[in-house]
Amino acid sequence: MKSFKSNAWMLPQPVLIIGTYDKDGKPNAMNAAWGGHWDMHEIVISLGSHQTTDNLADNPELTVTFATAETMVAADYVGIVSGRNTPDKMEKTGWTIEKAPNVNAPLFRDFPMTLECRVKQKIDESATGYCLIAEIVNILCDEKYLGEDGKPDVERMNLITYEPVRHGYIQLGKTVGKAFSDGKQLK
Repeated sequence: MKSFKSNAWMLPQPVLIIGTYDKDGKPNAMNAAWGGHWDMHEIVISLGSHQTTDNLADNPELTVTFATAETMVAADYVGIVSGRNTPDKMEKTGWTIEKAPNVNAPLFRDFPMTLECRVKQKIDESATGYCLIAEIVNILCDEKYLGEDGKPDVERMNLITYEPVRHGYIQLGKTVGKAFSDGKQLK
């Protein structure tokens, strides 16, 4: 095995789009990869200092959605362009934006599924950022991404993952097994 120094290579990494409003109610979005579940009803996201963190200081509500193959270009764009420096950032994405129904944050209709969240805690807050713990208030899913059982069908969503080794995006594929079931073969 070849050895590598410590790096941010946890795989796979989600491509999260964080939606917030600024103090004047203007929507903003950023791309974040370092996030996941904190517990059953909470998520954690590592955030640097961004327009998003400025916005969350004024309004502790946000949306979190998952980038897809179809939204990849604009999702990457909101990760490389700062809302602090580019006033028309959101217009350039072409996304359909409306207010989320349960939190004071923007909903981006172009994505299949969105978590509506409220900030619960900021860990290790400093001038360079913090780890955000957010409570999931509600989950919205576009009906065209629901399976026959009425639940979100992740395989239909064309979700992408950030590939940190070569800085790429990889589209997630098909279902290959059944969790909490297939391992029973070895009992």
